[in-house]
Amino acid sequence: MNELLMSLAPGTRVLDLGARSGSFAAERCPGALVVRLDLDPFRGSAGGHAVQGNAVMLPFVDGAFDVVIASHSLEHIVGVEKALAEIGRVIKTTGSLFVAVPDSSTWSDRIYRWVYHGGGHVNAFKSLPGLIAHIESRVGLPVSGHRLLHSSFGFLERCHFKPRPPRRMWLFGNGSYSVVVLVGYFARLVDRAFGTRLSVYGWAISFGRIAIAVDAWSNVCVRCGTAHPREELRHSWRQHYGCPACGAWNLFTTDRNS
Repeated sequence: MNELLMSLAPGTRVLDLGARSGSFAAERCPGALVVRLDLDPFRGSAGGHAVQGNAVMLPFVDGAFDVVIASHSLEHIVGVEKALAEIGRVIKTTGSLFVAVPDSSTWSDRIYRWVYHGGGHVNAFKSLPGLIAHIESRVGLPVSGHRLLHSSFGFLERCHFKPRPPRRMWLFGNGSYSVVVLVGYFARLVDRAFGTRLSVYGWAISFGRIAIAVDAWSNVCVRCGTAHPREELRHSWRQHYGCPACGAWNLFTTDRNS
């Protein structure tokens, strides 16, 4: 998503769909007009203009936006078919769409849904080609790139459970940060050794004018969820690094495609 946002010219209109507290900081696209839309009142500090509304009936005129960001939101939308049609209506024919969704067949997503009793995932996406074709037909923009996303398993961290983690979290050290880091670390090691998909989260896909990079970055920060390429990370023989985005401690593994 970063490469798409950073390429935007001043004055570009961006819709953050299903924003919650903000899918990205407005500073990533300086000069752009960012509109955050969610069913619930916006309570973030990411900047932009907040609109409370429903994705299946967007309160905007046709062709209002140059870019639509649907980051980890389509899996939560009841009536996703109507939402995709609405995206196609409000985005310009020369615009760009970014979508990030979980692969519901992965170990990561299954753990998430088990721990969170579904976690609000009402739509299951299992096929990348099928998903691309479906979005193209509804939105009217051609696919321009896609990337495999990896999980940090940060959703298991204790801070996400109020007032306390459920009993099933005992399997994951009751949400201890160090245990969650180890879960992701060993999942990536197994993937690299045996070609499995234990650390895979889902896909990021771009449609329209701007394409995203194709490289998959497996080192994802447990604390802030930001993925980094190997070249950005400083690590020692102990195989650890401080996240360049938030400084949190993580364990390092070599990307499979490096």
